[in-house]
Amino acid sequence: MIKFFKYLAIVLFTTSLGLFSLAYLSPRPPLTIDPETLAGDGSQLDYCALPKLDGSGLLARDIAKGNTPGCAYDQFPLPILRDCTEPLPESADDIRGLWRAISGARAGHVERVEQCGDRVVVTAAGIIHDYGPNSTGGLNTNDTEGRVLFTAGGKDFCMRTSASMIWEDKTLNFYAFGWGPKVVKRYRDGEFLIWEYLDGSVNKMERLCSLPVEHKTPTPRGGRYKLF
Repeated sequence: MIKFFKYLAIVLFTTSLGLFSLAYLSPRPPLTIDPETLAGDGSQLDYCALPKLDGSGLLARDIAKGNTPGCAYDQFPLPILRDCTEPLPESADDIRGLWRAISGARAGHVERVEQCGDRVVVTAAGIIHDYGPNSTGGLNTNDTEGRVLFTAGGKDFCMRTSASMIWEDKTLNFYAFGWGPKVVKRYRDGEFLIWEYLDGSVNKMERLCSLPVEHKTPTPRGGRYKLF
């Protein structure tokens, strides 16, 4: 019996170490987002003036994939899909725009939702989640959760994430890794956007036309334990 528990402890330790290495130490994907997107200032735009998706411009698959630079962007970037005019599929609802949570566990949270064709990009709190056809990467998001657990050698280490964003009955469902459990869903409720999170919280969001100044630069998050 003691032998069994020793073996079990080794298996659990090895598995935990592997998952930690995958989440925090595995190489980040190449940063293929358009440099002008990160250099530009997305806080100056009118997010109530949404582009027409009439097919006159680029398709979603023509635009490079957006992912988070490091553990967070330095300032609120320009929209990734600003030159895309591909119409939305019938399965999708139009939830484009800038939204702020006015009730729920994450009241005060602000996020930008972009849509074009089958592609959806959510930008908030320093991170960029981009799902759908693109010119440089896979379909699933491949970036970070944003919280810096520790720093070492002047480098930030934050947890890697990957998810799919699938429209089902006009609800945008996030599935961890593309095949895992449903962790987030977003859907319209009249003029509001509802954001349900894995922890059971339900957040009601209102539309904004301009980014509040305090959200232009993301607030550092996480423990940020310094190792060396």
